[in-house]
Formats: sequence, C-alpha cells, structure tokens
Amino acid sequence: MSLEMERFKQTLRNHAERKTNTIALWGDQLKLDYATLYAEVMYRQQRLRDEHVKVVALALDNGIEAMLWDLAVLFEGLTCLTLPPFFSPAQRSHCLEQSQAALMIAEPDLEAELQAAGYEKTGEFWRRTFNGPNRIPEGTAKLTFTSGTTGTPKGVCLSAESLLRVARELDQASKPTDPRHHLALLPLAILLENLGCYAALYAGATLSVPSQKTLGIQGASGVDAPRLSGCLATRKPESLILVPQLLLMLVSAAEQKAFNPQSLRFAAVGGARVSEELLHRAQRIGIPVYEGYGLSECSSVVCLNRPGARRPGSVGRPLPHVGIRLADDGEVLVKGSTLLGYLGQAPFPDDWWPTGDLGEFDPEGFLYLNGRKKHQFVTSFGRNVNPEWVEAELTQRRHIAQAFVYGEAMPSNHALLWPHWPDCTDDEMAAAVAQANEALPDYAQVHHWTRLDQPFTAANGLLTANGRPRRDAIVERYRAQLTELVFSEESAS
Repeated sequence: MSLEMERFKQTLRNHAERKTNTIALWGDQLKLDYATLYAEVMYRQQRLRDEHVKVVALALDNGIEAMLWDLAVLFEGLTCLTLPPFFSPAQRSHCLEQSQAALMIAEPDLEAELQAAGYEKTGEFWRRTFNGPNRIPEGTAKLTFTSGTTGTPKGVCLSAESLLRVARELDQASKPTDPRHHLALLPLAILLENLGCYAALYAGATLSVPSQKTLGIQGASGVDAPRLSGCLATRKPESLILVPQLLLMLVSAAEQKAFNPQSLRFAAVGGARVSEELLHRAQRIGIPVYEGYGLSECSSVVCLNRPGARRPGSVGRPLPHVGIRLADDGEVLVKGSTLLGYLGQAPFPDDWWPTGDLGEFDPEGFLYLNGRKKHQFVTSFGRNVNPEWVEAELTQRRHIAQAFVYGEAMPSNHALLWPHWPDCTDDEMAAAVAQANEALPDYAQVHHWTRLDQPFTAANGLLTANGRPRRDAIVERYRAQLTELVFSEESAS
C-alpha cells in the first residue's frame, strides 16, 4: 500500500474513532456517520477480495453506494473503472472491452445492455470472463476514460499515490475557509468530483451525494434549474465543484433571488475556460469562486486559485507537488502526478506532460491560459485566435447557450449561436455579442453571427458525448454560413 493510501485510510480510521456523531455521507435519504462508513467500506473490501478480480467497473448514479464501492476498490488495491452516465452504450462497451473489467456494479436500467455485452448477474455483481493479456499498467488505481474530441474514449491510467496527493492538496487549499459540508454536483465518475469527494472525507466533513435525478441534472448538459436550486436550498452546502455552465446557472439564479449562496465558503470552478466577467458577477453576489485548471492525464487539478491567492482570469498557482513550465511556443508542460500511461500503450517516456494548452505566467506565478494549441485559427491579418476564449465570453452571458467561432484565413470572425431560451430575440443575442466584444481585442471580436436552427448535440454529431464541440464536423456542416458574408464583402470591395 502506497504512503498516500495508508495516510488516507488512517485518516478515515481516525474519523471513525473520533467523529462518532459526524455525518460522513448523505444520500437521497440515508445518512451514514464516519464509523459506519469505515465499517461498510471494510465489509465491501472483503466482498471484493472474495471475487478474485483485478478490474472493477462502476456505473452507478451518485449516492452512498457509489462512494462506498469506490473506496472499497481503492483500498483493496484493485483498478476502478468509472463510467460517466453521459457515455453512450457504444462508449461503455468500448471501455469494458478495453479494460477487461471482470466485475461490474451498475444501475438496474443497464441490465439489457450488460447482458448483450456478455455479462451475467450474480447477486448484485455482474461478471464476465475475458481472455488475453491484461493491458493495464501495474499500480493503476483509477482508469478514467476521456472522450476528448473523438467518439472513441481513451483510457487514462492513474496511481493511488498520484490521485490521493491531489485530493490532499485540494483539502489543504480550501482549509482557510473550513468548509464542513461538500455537495457533489458532478457525477462521481468525473475525476475532478471524485477527488473533491476524497478531499471532503480527508477533512472529516459531511459529503452530500444526492442522485443526479434529485439534483435535476440529466446527461452531460441538461439541468432543471429550479430543482437544482431547491436541492441546494435544502442542503445548504459549504463547498461545491462547478463547471462554467453550472456556475453561470447559479449566478443567474442568485441574481434573480432564486438561489441564496450565503452558506457557500468555497466553490471551485474548472473543466473549461471561465470568462472574467462571470467570475466578477459571482463575486458580486457572494459566491466565493476559485478557478482552477487540470487534466485527467495529470490526476485532475494542477493549478488553483485559493483564499489569499486569487487572481480573476487566471487559473491560479500550481499545487505544491506540481511543476509547470512553458515550451518555446507557449504550451503548458506539467510535471508531477502524471499518468502511468494510456491503456494499451507504452508508458510516456518524459517527466513533463505536454498538455496541448497555451499559457503564460504573471510575475507572481499565476498561470493564464490562452486556449488549446490545436484549436487556434489564424486570421487573414495574421492574428492567432483561440476560439474557446471567445466562445467562453459569449456563452457565459445571459442569452447565449452555445457558441462556435471561426475565422481561419478570413478578415473577420463569424459565430454560430444557439440561445438559452426559444423566445430570446435576435436583438437580445446581438446585445450579448456586443457585450462580449467589449472584453475582447479587435482581432478576436465577433464581427458576424448566425442564429442556429438547432443546437449542437451528440445525436446530430456536432458534440462529443461529454459535451465538447466536434469542430471539424461543425465547420463542414456550416461552411457556407461561416464564409458567405466574408466572401460577399470581398466581392463588394
């Protein structure tokens, strides 16, 4: 057992002995104290030991059972494959085949799918026998698949040492505000939330794990805002982990007096670029938001703003165990808590992981990101523009739900826009574009825009399963709209 694993397990053991009246886990209805949590994890650990498997897959909604099984797999030294609820059946099948997960614990509604994949039900477990060599690197505690920009997920293999070091640093980062109740909004299969939950348990806090249905969250992007606000009002969490769109939803709700952020002490936001304007709006209404940055290949979080060290617009300073430097072209390189390797591939030979993100440091060591290296386009005036930067400014306003910006070899940039509400007028969208442009230099501003007749979705092939735009597919489908106005301008001139 690694030093970090032993430290985490001992911490939970100490909580079980000393925090006898503290609620550790709060599900939809059930609550467990720390003594019961520890006993339940040990019981499940023995259950797993009796099964004689190496890889355990979890396809469970957020809840007490999901957290207990996750911890049991971790402490038993097995590999835990976590499957997000928004993965398609084809993606889940790919993950199970690639990982050779011989044991699976899943929600009842996956029964037909698992039977079709060759799994057989034995009690609460699903079992399947695999032949052939296991391709998972030795010491892999967590196998997380990221779909990236393609439909076929890629398996990231991470050690317990790396994961738990990050969790411990997240606990330390939030300590000045001392949050005693963390609520998991994101699926536990998302590495960022998974480690946030470990951090809450490190702190001996109460960890709320209501189901996604209770929260009003469906799939990768569907949210019932009133239901979510109601759940938060009932539970009164002191810490949350948010993606930008959830932050925007809470800010908008708070501005309309539909959500009271008074209980919050620490709200971390990451997963995509956050506009500085949204961060300022959050602070004005009392949401203590701290932007961070990370990636699965580096065990999630590598940088984080924190109390006493916050710069809006930056992603913070590196965590203590992480080294960051910039390549000659500005690419962010990370050392510390990096992956053991991709599933089925040779280990990465270098200590420094190339993130694919462009960045720069200020004199005080805060990192500012300038978007993805591969997504940049170059205008006909020779200006490099990262579209994600512009898209964040557009979508983190009140009226625009989706934005795609394009300007490759063109004198002006064009945006494809989808509104938050069907009755949103073109004038309101134009005003949102104008407001976003005020925060952008002239070469990155949106000069033309088109209102879409349908949103980008995974079903129409324009989003990945986890909600990222398929850029090449979008350009191919909307090339005429993206270039029509520009070419007409050139003809006129």
